[in-house]
Parts: sequence; C-alpha cells; structure tokens
Amino acid sequence: MSLRHRVPVSTIMTKKIITLNSNDQLETAERLFKENHIRHIPVVEGDRIIGMLSLTDLLRISFADGAYEEDADVETIVYNMFTISQVMAKNLKSISSDTTIKEVAEILAHNEFHALPVVDGEKLVGIVTTTDLIKYLLEQY
Repeated sequence: MSLRHRVPVSTIMTKKIITLNSNDQLETAERLFKENHIRHIPVVEGDRIIGMLSLTDLLRISFADGAYEEDADVETIVYNMFTISQVMAKNLKSISSDTTIKEVAEILAHNEFHALPVVDGEKLVGIVTTTDLIKYLLEQY
C-alpha cells in the first residue's frame, strides 16, 4: 500500500466553510448558494453541525423550473412557507479530518449524497464534496 493511499481528507476539504443557522431564511440560503457557486451548506448551532442543506433540497421546494429566473416573487412566497430545519437533511454521516481520501471516495460512491461534513470531536472543521474528490483525482494524472 503506497503512502498516497493514506492521504487524509484534510488535504482536499474546504476549510473556509459557509454555514447557516436553523433560524436563517431560505432566501438567505439561496443567496449563499448563488454568490459562492456551491451546492451544500452545513447548518450549525455554534461549532456543531445539526444538518446539511443542499441546493437540490431548495430547488425541490421551489417547484418551478424557473427557480433561477429573475422573477423571485413566487420563490419568496414558497421559501417563507418553510424553515431551514424542515428542508435540511438531518441524518448526517460525518467523517473526521484524518479519514483517508480513499475512504471518503468509498462513502460517496455508495450513498446518495454528494457532500460530507468533516467533524473533529463535536466541531465542524470542513466539508468535502464529490467535486473536491474529482479535482484531487484529476491532479493524480
């Protein structure tokens, strides 16, 4: 087994994490997704992760395919009907920062989700996505 097989996820995870609180508005979440070109946002209480909101979750409740059009009125009404707590995924699988990239790849390959929170102790320290993984793999070639 080569050393490369033991590379920890901390080398590829995003450390500057954009987060939401459960009392934030879904409109805020949508703005963060758009401004930062991201697809997953951890929902936290202090340093502790309590859920994960994905862009897919948001699009699912905004019904219309026009969710990303400039006509935001319909969206606003829909978003006001739901809270982040209602929409976010709560049964999270998390990993620690010393989990190997290979293990992360196996977890993501066998599950429906595309992002994993990285938690050391109780503290959220990063997030790793399928995109991070693909970029890493491309660098190996």
